[in-house]
Amino acid sequence: GMALAVSSDMLVEGRHFLPGTDPRSLGHKCLAVNLSDLAACGAEPMGFTLALALPQIDERWLAAFAQGLFTLADSHDCELIGGDTTRGPLNICITVFGSGPAPGGQSQALLRSGAQPGDDLYVSGHLGDARLALQALQGQLSLPPALLKATRQRLEEPSPRIALGMALRGLASAAMDLSDGLVGDLGHLLQASQVGATLNTEAVLDRMAARTHDDWAIAGVSHKQALQCVLSGGDDYELLFTAPPTARKALLAAAQTSATPVSCIGRIDAQ
Repeated sequence: GMALAVSSDMLVEGRHFLPGTDPRSLGHKCLAVNLSDLAACGAEPMGFTLALALPQIDERWLAAFAQGLFTLADSHDCELIGGDTTRGPLNICITVFGSGPAPGGQSQALLRSGAQPGDDLYVSGHLGDARLALQALQGQLSLPPALLKATRQRLEEPSPRIALGMALRGLASAAMDLSDGLVGDLGHLLQASQVGATLNTEAVLDRMAARTHDDWAIAGVSHKQALQCVLSGGDDYELLFTAPPTARKALLAAAQTSATPVSCIGRIDAQ
């Protein structure tokens, strides 16, 4: 009566994370991005494998990496069940396994392909911090130390929305996680569901970046820069999902139960 969910992600130094990234944060993120895939289909984590390529053995680096990795794994009862190590450029590959109900052989997993015209369009949490931090770390803009610290944590230690994903089973018509930016990932969901969407960009900016929006303005981040971070910035690892208007009350209850804020940012239209 259960279905298996499997996801595999690879993180390569210099492409998916900056050289010199704190190893504890890196241990957290490499598992978090995989758990986010499970959250997007409403699955409960079970276990994972780790394939790790290292340029050399550094016991202090490995201890910090393991601390970040296992702290997150333990919080989701997700066991390390195997893997491999080798010498080479720093490269981390995790395959994670989860499960979800499949009564009568019919999986209740959330898919990208179920959105219907008239559905509301939602996003969890808030967006844009990760891109803002990346731009600051790459020298494209300057941020006050407190804002850089807060946004950098969002970049390097995202929170997989497992509890919300499980609560959305039977409520959401379609779902996916945001790794490549809201506009880009929304396009994938619309293509899979063969529908269109109307996005309220100002609502996205005002509500998605609510926690740090005032800090952004104080730091001199322009409206254009903020909009770019929120709409096209990657590495947010929030959930993008759709649901019929009749589910609004139940969705708010699911958000409260999972302690995850959600915002309605648009609607689904006919293609």
